[in-house]
Amino acid sequence: MTAGPRKLIEFENVTVHREGHPALQEVTFSIEEGQHTALLGPNGSGKSTLIHAITRECYPRYASPRCKLRIWGQERWKLFDLRALFGIVTNDLVEKCVKPYPALETALSGFFGSIGIWPNHIVTPQMEARARQALEFFDIGHLAGRPLTEMSSGEVRRAVFARALVHDPKALILDEPTNSLDVRAQREVRDAMRKLASNGVTVILVTHHLPDIIPEIGRIITLREGRLFHDGPKEQALQPEALSELFGVDVRVAEADGYYHMW
Repeated sequence: MTAGPRKLIEFENVTVHREGHPALQEVTFSIEEGQHTALLGPNGSGKSTLIHAITRECYPRYASPRCKLRIWGQERWKLFDLRALFGIVTNDLVEKCVKPYPALETALSGFFGSIGIWPNHIVTPQMEARARQALEFFDIGHLAGRPLTEMSSGEVRRAVFARALVHDPKALILDEPTNSLDVRAQREVRDAMRKLASNGVTVILVTHHLPDIIPEIGRIITLREGRLFHDGPKEQALQPEALSELFGVDVRVAEADGYYHMW
């Protein structure tokens, strides 16, 4: 008998307080390996807190038999072991990475959890080969020697994607990946996301922007005021009635070539 996909993330009745207020309340869901998923919700809905709970930057408020948060079946992780499971790209990380470091050095720094290579870091030939491979994967291998400060915004995002991919993570968590990008750069980043999803890396997208939800993502989890609002197939979640209730404003929705748009 063949075993089914393993659960990558499991939340059971998770409540997280931040600054004395509940940011997540009794949240329960799980994501299996290979299940490309979008976490959708308005600002302040709890999306960032949920990601911080996964990465152990914050912890559930109450420890009880009802409250469980498992990653790859385990509740306890050494931080660096956990980071090896996930590649994470946030806007804050992108801003920190935009230094006069070449793209290759930026990708290599993913092995060390740093920005750039420091004097105490030992880079092996195998690491360099893997970093170059990651740059090639995102079609910027020819920019290995170019500083990020001399690259376009779309190229910078792809270099930071490469940084997240070098240690061969089980999943990439992408937090608002096209924020503040122009139309061309948005398309480049979405194409990069599609390549990831088609090559065995589980994509977990955090967004409030529907066009970021690439066709390969089939499941939507929505959050509102810290609570799970909807969890199900994309075609159900991205209906005008559901999105109007989620965002608290009447919206219209259109789909074209597997992408959804809302206005």
